[in-house]
Amino acid sequence: MKVVCLAGDGIGPEVMEAAMRVLEPLPLELESYSFGGEAIHRFGNPLPVETLAACKGAQAVLLGAIGLPEFDGAVVRPEQGLIQLRGELDVYANLRPSTDGGKVDLMIVRELVGGTYYGRRGRTEDGLVFDTCEYTEPQIERTVRRAFALAMKRRKHLTEVDKANVLATSRLWRQVTERVRPEFPEVELEYMLVDNAAMQLARTPEQFDVIVTRTCSATSFPILPLRSPAVSGWPHPRRSPMMAPACSSQFTAPPRTSPAKASPIQPRCSDRWR
Repeated sequence: MKVVCLAGDGIGPEVMEAAMRVLEPLPLELESYSFGGEAIHRFGNPLPVETLAACKGAQAVLLGAIGLPEFDGAVVRPEQGLIQLRGELDVYANLRPSTDGGKVDLMIVRELVGGTYYGRRGRTEDGLVFDTCEYTEPQIERTVRRAFALAMKRRKHLTEVDKANVLATSRLWRQVTERVRPEFPEVELEYMLVDNAAMQLARTPEQFDVIVTRTCSATSFPILPLRSPAVSGWPHPRRSPMMAPACSSQFTAPPRTSPAKASPIQPRCSDRWR
């Protein structure tokens, strides 16, 4: 089994080194490639052609961290490589498990290759800047179906989080969810606006089982003070899955790049969520 390791930036190389030490005794073929800010320095591209080809040919991809302050506002940025890689591998459902080992045990299913990150964007001649949130019904349907299927294996409760009181794309999410719903009659379904969901997650996260939402809505969720590693998995039934710390971009800040200050448990546990 071939696993491509993308250490990336900031704290990434340190935690990747620890993760690879854990994986080395296993019958895995580990290969490291340039990615992110380090790849921009070397090749002028956050996702070099060689790296992309290796990821497409691997059985799994393990990511350390992405992003460096020196590229903030730059034309070429490390995060562009991550967005492109997600799209190329079509890892459409980001799975984020969270537990405290007791009352809290939830799974967040985040749609990952549609919406604002992949919509049309630009600047008009009069200075107007725009980023467009765009979704197709098939994009929503496969993500919602994955969330229903996960709920069936858990406590059979699904919460769809959106902004349907304002956004047309969110209303489409509800329409598609209602269409998929009859396939899973045992799952209890509820809808919740993202503002309320963020507050409820902070106050009483134990009320949730599976949450399904779009990319930008998930960024509004609080980082839960749980004992479990913040591991994020991006599986795909036919292509290379990706695994990474759930908030890999936030672990690249300069204060966290000093030796012996990393938390290697983050990517060590990523292989559990393939």
